[in-house]
Amino acid sequence: MERSTVTGSYAGVRDQESGVGAYQPAPVSRPLSPGFTLLELMIVISILIILVSVALPQYQKTVMHARETILRDDLFKMRSLIDQYAADKGKLPQSLDDLVSAGYMREIPKDPITDNKDWAIATGDDPYSTEGGTGVTNIHSASGDLSIEGTPYSEW
Repeated sequence: MERSTVTGSYAGVRDQESGVGAYQPAPVSRPLSPGFTLLELMIVISILIILVSVALPQYQKTVMHARETILRDDLFKMRSLIDQYAADKGKLPQSLDDLVSAGYMREIPKDPITDNKDWAIATGDDPYSTEGGTGVTNIHSASGDLSIEGTPYSEW
């Protein structure tokens, strides 16, 4: 048997019967298959779980803050549209649908907290009416939940 100077392994075995310098190929040694060990996978999964557990509460807080901002903006706009309607028509609207039908709003927006069009409407005496009528004076969220500040959305 001859030892290869390049690889350090046996290049082949000489055929003894024929006496000819025929060589049989040497067995090929394969390296271990590439992949990850169970320990490496567990470490990576543990790191991912830690990152998600840190990021998820912050994400939920950001989403809630965005909903509260939309609620504040919607309430401000609808209250100013009620005032504009009353100044233009000389009377308070009887419902939010009056604002839509008169062209002050395209549609009634969804309450971002309840995700429905279920606004709490406050009605009262119409100061613009000479007959002593009533109409929509204010609007609030229909949600009974508390805001991040600790105040109920229904009081905004």
